Amino acid sequence: MSELISSDMAQFDGRQVVDDLNRLLRLRTTPIGMKLFASREEMEAVPRIRRPKDIHTTDQVVGQAARNGWTVGVTADDLVGEQCRAVLGLHPRSDEWLRGEQMIGVWYETPEDAAVHQQAMDVVPHGRYQAMAVSPLASGRLDPPDICLIYATPAQMIIFINGLQWSGYKKLDWSCVGESACADSWGRALATGEPSLSIPCFAERRYGGVMEDELLMAIPPHYLPKVVQGLEALSRNGLRYPIPQYGINNDVRAGMGVSYGDKPA
Repeated sequence: MSELISSDMAQFDGRQVVDDLNRLLRLRTTPIGMKLFASREEMEAVPRIRRPKDIHTTDQVVGQAARNGWTVGVTADDLVGEQCRAVLGLHPRSDEWLRGEQMIGVWYETPEDAAVHQQAMDVVPHGRYQAMAVSPLASGRLDPPDICLIYATPAQMIIFINGLQWSGYKKLDWSCVGESACADSWGRALATGEPSLSIPCFAERRYGGVMEDELLMAIPPHYLPKVVQGLEALSRNGLRYPIPQYGINNDVRAGMGVSYGDKPA
């Protein structure tokens, strides 16, 4: 979380990063930041922050930032139940929560299935934070956020990942818990400090406004300048978004020759 942000984040320019990502990937949805706070007062000190008048899911609060462009802050009292609160570390992983009784017969057939699902979720440890805020990344109001949330189509997302892997390559592994996929994205990224991709779940799409063709990348901000550098390098090589269709019946050698030239196959 905040203490894990490297010192060079003092130079992080969210507006420039967003401009670069929009130029290189043509994103449709506003990139946002998320930050945890040790106290409600710290969260409420964020400039131009909105506080909910109604009870929401975290998906809705994230959607208010990504779809409406709002800066919104919440405490556990603003969220609908333990599931949303626990992922952010605003509620303990109690025995009741670990049983997942509200999931039995709804998402999972047996009590054992529901309990295994709950235990599989990546969540922020409880006891360190009392509040959370989200805000458009370009606003700079979270200065910097703990993580950034990037919504993109599968084609945009694979180019984004290719940019991340351009230098210092490493294989990226993610998981899918199914329902409560926020644990795969912001839960995992906040808990581990690593980029975390998810397929947004039913609740994120029903309540959070996530579109049918969107994936979600949760990623600490210090990765994003590296992603942009990688995207720029790939673009110079002709590997860019949108990906032009070559045709399924054409002789592939001419197309591949543009990228690989005389390199051995």
